[in-house]
Amino acid sequence: MATLREDLGRARLVTLLGPGGAGKTRLSQEAAEAAAEAWPDGVWLAELAPVDDPDIVPEAVLTALGARETVLRGAGAEELRATDRTAADPLVRLTEHCAPRRMLLLLDNCEHVVGAAAALTDHLLTRCPQLTVLATSREPLGVPGEFVRPVEPLPDPMALRLLAERGAAARPGFRTDADEATAAACAEICRRLDGLPLAIELAAARLRMLTPRQIADRLDDRFRLLTSGSRTVLPRQQTLRAVVDWSWDLLDAAERAVLRRLSVFAGGCSLAAAEEVCALPAPADGVTVDALDVAPLLGSLVDKSLVVAAPGDDEEMRYRLLETVGEYAAARLDEAAEREAVERRHLTHYRELARITGPKVRGSGQREAIAGLQREYENLRTALRHAVAARDEHEALCIVLSMAWYWMLRDLRSDAGQWSASVSALGPDPFAPPGVRAPVLLEHPTDRPPPMDDEQLAEARRGAALLQLAGADHAISVWSTPEGKARLKIIADTYRPGMPQTCRLPGTLWLFAIMLAGEEDRLHMVLDETVRASRVHGGEWELGSALHTRANLLANSPERVADARADADESLEIYTRLGDDWGAAEALSARGEANERGGDFTAALDDYREAVGYARKIGAQSQVALLRARYAGALIELERLPEAEAILRDVTENGRASGHEATPMARMHLGFVLGLQGRVDEARRQAHLVREDFRSRDVAIFGGFVYGVLAWLDNLDGDHFAALDNALIALESAREPLSMMVAPQMPSAHLTAIARALAGLDGAHAARDAARLLGFQETLLPKGHVPSVMERRNSVLTEQAARARLDDDAAYTAAYEQGGGLTLDEATALAETYRRARPPA
Repeated sequence: MATLREDLGRARLVTLLGPGGAGKTRLSQEAAEAAAEAWPDGVWLAELAPVDDPDIVPEAVLTALGARETVLRGAGAEELRATDRTAADPLVRLTEHCAPRRMLLLLDNCEHVVGAAAALTDHLLTRCPQLTVLATSREPLGVPGEFVRPVEPLPDPMALRLLAERGAAARPGFRTDADEATAAACAEICRRLDGLPLAIELAAARLRMLTPRQIADRLDDRFRLLTSGSRTVLPRQQTLRAVVDWSWDLLDAAERAVLRRLSVFAGGCSLAAAEEVCALPAPADGVTVDALDVAPLLGSLVDKSLVVAAPGDDEEMRYRLLETVGEYAAARLDEAAEREAVERRHLTHYRELARITGPKVRGSGQREAIAGLQREYENLRTALRHAVAARDEHEALCIVLSMAWYWMLRDLRSDAGQWSASVSALGPDPFAPPGVRAPVLLEHPTDRPPPMDDEQLAEARRGAALLQLAGADHAISVWSTPEGKARLKIIADTYRPGMPQTCRLPGTLWLFAIMLAGEEDRLHMVLDETVRASRVHGGEWELGSALHTRANLLANSPERVADARADADESLEIYTRLGDDWGAAEALSARGEANERGGDFTAALDDYREAVGYARKIGAQSQVALLRARYAGALIELERLPEAEAILRDVTENGRASGHEATPMARMHLGFVLGLQGRVDEARRQAHLVREDFRSRDVAIFGGFVYGVLAWLDNLDGDHFAALDNALIALESAREPLSMMVAPQMPSAHLTAIARALAGLDGAHAARDAARLLGFQETLLPKGHVPSVMERRNSVLTEQAARARLDDDAAYTAAYEQGGGLTLDEATALAETYRRARPPA
């Protein structure tokens, strides 16, 4: 109202523009009443809604000025009514009446007679210098000097306030914040009703018979639900359908065609998309809509407040429908029997967007490509739904394979898993027994638009299945079964090392099968061949990817740290030259891991810090969080524990909301930090949180890590039998092939925890066995291994405890040397004897 007062002070024609039910009439009247002192000759309302003939608009306004009951505020003069009702020309009499007066004229509901209202307003403003007009309409009048003031839907807090007030009137005692469930349902009602006051008031009336949750759940059928409007308002405002019907009836055939076709979009669309999707070659309602017609028709719908236009993040205009208008338009699309054709055009447009943009997510245009796919993500998901619903396997596979890298960059694993599974269900299992060897294919299935030929279709099916493999939660038990092992073997044998398709996504995900099978030697050979083949068949990006992947694997072997650094350096050079921020972050991360394994923790910090900067450029939040957790891990090794704790708390607190994959690693590191500071109870809480995360998923590596941390904490607490239990579980997990490949030092660490537990038990024999295990664990360490700060402290504490129990240096040395001759099975059996001998509680 304050803004409107300013508008009326600087413009002689102000038009309140907005969709039906936005509250334009009420707002105009309240604002005019509040500002009435500026017009000594009165504020007058001319309601044009009942006028069905444009020719009688002047007469209707003249009648309104002559009827005292329509005065909103007493006029400055006693007689302001038109005195000569019998004059032949109402326009002349109206002009004569308004010309000498300083007055405000409200022209309400102009949209259905907008041409006549515009002509009248232009005529009066030209000849009546002291007249100001405030109009309400669903489209601008188009008069020179018009100032358009859009009436936007209510913001969330105001929408909730309106629902609360009207709800309490309908059901005394009603409150939108009565409890959490009510508050959530009320917020959903306001959001889904687009903040439109009339729709919210209609929903509030339903509170006499339904709860907020029942109303929210029924909004998919809102036009049947919201039918209990006030009997005193115009018929077109008594139901939600009537409100939208009124606007629909004012459209011509071409406008109706474009509006109903816009309903297939989700999250808005660009002009180019609207032009392609909304133009059909067949006539619509007798009028052909050509692609070149769409822009002006779209502009007309924006003017009529049926389409919302706003700049997108790329500063191009985007167009969307309010949810209520969208539901109405969708029903009209079905009535016109156009849904199948329009959805097909929508699918084709967004399939091509994904197919062309997908490769650009790698390389110098990465940020722009990510932004483009993010902007159109809801439409891309909708296109996928259309393809799956139509059982169009070629189209669906094309979109899934084109989106694969975007899903990985944005940490959308659930979407990748869901869509690849849905699409895979449309065709046969490409890895069904006995398996089929893939042929060499230089071309990717998405290099051309569908349909695909038979070989490319088979390759696309393999790609979708590999996406499922890479996105799944890899429980050891799943792949340890005969069925799981057999499937991994089929996948691993499908390709041969160095094939062109294994150098690029999703073929590179074939490596997961070899990794999950724990075939370390084969994995090294395959990666070597992939690097070699990428130099021949792949582009530079593919080579950079192969190099940083090999660097990650080599970094697990302390003896090959120099090779890992060399691969990471070459990968970093490629990615930075290509302008690929994600790749640069991954190459730096691989180098950071190599530096950690080599004991150069300061260099690792520099690598991780720089990597975080690259990942932040593209908004890869999961990657940022993971890199920050690794950065904190390097801080721990430098014993900068307060700094590490602050970072890890930030990662875990934010990660819980976003669900990124860094959270378990960050919790593990936080447990180390807290335990190293003697805050055992806090550390244990972090370990239990990680275990809760994986309770239903016996995930390789992490399961063993959690039990290993608990064993360490049990020893710090002096609960050595509990430490023995947890350390033995951790040792069993650490012996799995995948764990040995990624963390070969862990059996040694868990045996040290077992030795610490034995050294804490009564009796010299337990202390001697602790010394034996200490001697044995050292033989398990990879050559060149740099022990972590926790490993160093554990080893020192265990040796001190064992020596203290034996009270004889020679006995300790003899037992320690004897331990070097043990096997891992013998050491495990030795620990088991103490667990079985545990006294009853």
